[in-house]
Amino acid sequence: MITRIDHVQVAAPPGCEPQARAFYGELLGLSVVDKPTGLAGRGGVWFALGDQQLHVGVTDDFVPARKAHPALAVDSAHALEALARELEAGGYAVSWDGALAPARRLHTVDPFGNRIELLVRE
Repeated sequence: MITRIDHVQVAAPPGCEPQARAFYGELLGLSVVDKPTGLAGRGGVWFALGDQQLHVGVTDDFVPARKAHPALAVDSAHALEALARELEAGGYAVSWDGALAPARRLHTVDPFGNRIELLVRE
């Protein structure tokens, strides 16, 4: 039986690695995970989120995901607000959405145009 999500992958164009590390690693604070030797030559970057992972995979015919998206949980409303300020300061638009109240959430895009949701369940 399926017990959990192991990882989620978002797509990105060739050469995406520096931008992926800057956005997911530095801005969002995710830790880089070493890719297995057999996959390292394919490009992309993997990140840890607790026991789960977020993979940025390279595709030559890249098209950003505008609807499908990972939803990343944040540990507090204060942290979510701080991330929103950091995203905006980094040039990323933030769109707040109250449709899941009492959860607080926002949407943004990664450097490649993929939709990203950040939320805290209060």
